[in-house]
Amino acid sequence: MEQPSFSHARTLQGHSRAVASVKFSPGSGELLATAAADQTVRLWNHASGQEVRQLQGHTQGISDVCWSPGGQYLCTASDDHSLKFWDVETGTCLRTLQGHTNFVFCCSFSPQGNVLASGSFDETLRMWDVRSS
Repeated sequence: MEQPSFSHARTLQGHSRAVASVKFSPGSGELLATAAADQTVRLWNHASGQEVRQLQGHTQGISDVCWSPGGQYLCTASDDHSLKFWDVETGTCLRTLQGHTNFVFCCSFSPQGNVLASGSFDETLRMWDVRSS
């Protein structure tokens, strides 16, 4: 099996502060979500390098971003002690999840997409039921 070359393909620029997380969309991987200390998430078409959408709403830097298994939603984890649940198509924040008492560092959806896990500087892991009510 041939070894990958890992040659530099492209540089994406747009964030004004440090980038903390990058994640490809599930399935085709057409979109790349980036989260940064500038309080934004940017969605990029990685093939063209064009920014597709910008998500704003956190009041402090964003440490992590994760895609729902179907790719229609994103979740962001922030130093403002919250997580936000976003509609990818519209860029709308559908829900803000509160409960951590310090910086939220990471988030991840279960493979089925019905549970969201988050980890925080408050030394807790929270599990969120995200099924429709």
